[in-house]
Amino acid sequence: QVQLVESGGGLVQAGGSLRLSCAASGRTFSRWPMGWFRQAPGKEREFVAAISWIGDSTYYADSVKGRFTISRDNAKNTVYLQMNSLKPEDTAVYYCAADRTVRAGAPRSLYDYNYWGQGTQVTVSS
Repeated sequence: QVQLVESGGGLVQAGGSLRLSCAASGRTFSRWPMGWFRQAPGKEREFVAAISWIGDSTYYADSVKGRFTISRDNAKNTVYLQMNSLKPEDTAVYYCAADRTVRAGAPRSLYDYNYWGQGTQVTVSS
């Protein structure tokens, strides 16, 4: 069974940075596209970023483009989300997700992801 465990969340002031990590179990992690999503109170879960299985293609929501960077280390079964220039509107629970479909690229829809972590809270104060 695949397990995803996020870490790195916390409280940061606006303009600050955080680096989220998602450690995955399972031997097939390196073949799967991975994504980050977030959910703020009272809002739907939304796409943040995604990365292809080999790491050569990345995708971002317009709201985080230029501030967030997704990356992966398949040797460590880990995907990262570097978040810079954080804003109060970035406050949410952040989830990593794995798409078990072997494909080029990575999907943006949460319905294409099969495995989810438990989430890590990110709070940005103004």
